[in-house]
Amino acid sequence: MLISMRFSEVAGHAELKQQLIQSVAEGRVPHAQLFLGPQGSGSLALALAYATYLSCQERQEEDSCGHCPSCLKYDRLIHPDLHFVFPVFTTKSISKPVSDDFIAEWRTALLENPYLTQNQWYSQIGMENKQGSILTRESEEIMKKLQLKSYESDFKVMIIWMPERMNQTAANKLLKLIEEPPPMTIFLMVPEDTGPMLPTILSRTQQIRVPRIREEDLLEALKKKHQVSDETLQSAVKIAGGNYVIAEENIRASEDSAYQLELFIRIMRLAWAREFQEIFEWVEELAGLGRERQKAFLAYVIRMIRENYLLNKEQGELVRMTADESDFSKKFSNPSFTA
Repeated sequence: MLISMRFSEVAGHAELKQQLIQSVAEGRVPHAQLFLGPQGSGSLALALAYATYLSCQERQEEDSCGHCPSCLKYDRLIHPDLHFVFPVFTTKSISKPVSDDFIAEWRTALLENPYLTQNQWYSQIGMENKQGSILTRESEEIMKKLQLKSYESDFKVMIIWMPERMNQTAANKLLKLIEEPPPMTIFLMVPEDTGPMLPTILSRTQQIRVPRIREEDLLEALKKKHQVSDETLQSAVKIAGGNYVIAEENIRASEDSAYQLELFIRIMRLAWAREFQEIFEWVEELAGLGRERQKAFLAYVIRMIRENYLLNKEQGELVRMTADESDFSKKFSNPSFTA
């Protein structure tokens, strides 16, 4: 599902959106900004909406117009003054890769999902078992692009996604660019973890903290996109804990989640009753699911153990379970439970 790159398409964060809009209205646009938020918070989507607003030719009070030539190009991620840097990896045909070598795949992935995660991106370009990096040659490409004058917009915008994946040489060259930026150049960096980044880069950026999405905002955003029951939506939002990505995964996997719960209930009952033969059969069934479904189920089990621990500690306000999950957990925790 393709969406426009506007503030109205970003779930929640009304205060942050207003802050960004106000900075443009008052002509106080820092040349280096860092959108720092956990996975699923929408930090990349927010940076894209902000870049769209910066270049919009008919800015509105609360959003970009959505119909000017600049907005239309941003909606397709082909504006000549919009540049991207993101982690890539070497292939048999590309020994020194840069972001532009994967730009077609990047546009496809981002247009379908502005809440893109590292794992989703790596899967998109077939590198699930490799670690992406931003390499030295990338910094040379950045310098070439930013030395050129703007083509259509007042600003040249460089969005650097996952700058923590940048190697030392590239990071040092980026630092020099940030210290002496080309005219009318805006760096928008979108990390998930600033730990590996150079402290000198961090000290030269304006940091924008992007929190997890409020439940009511997440629910409203998902209602616009998904034609599912209110119960499914509310359950997905409750479990997600403000993470858009997890909420979407829960909605898409609602049927699979029912199967995961059934698997979980079955193994818990079998283990309680010490039905060893049936447990072996259960293991065989799990073994036949395939690697990805096995991983998903193990993640589900870890979550259920956590939620049940909180439930047993009488921390009900922190528990995030569906009605069916909660019903089983309460019954299973009862001393009089029988399999």
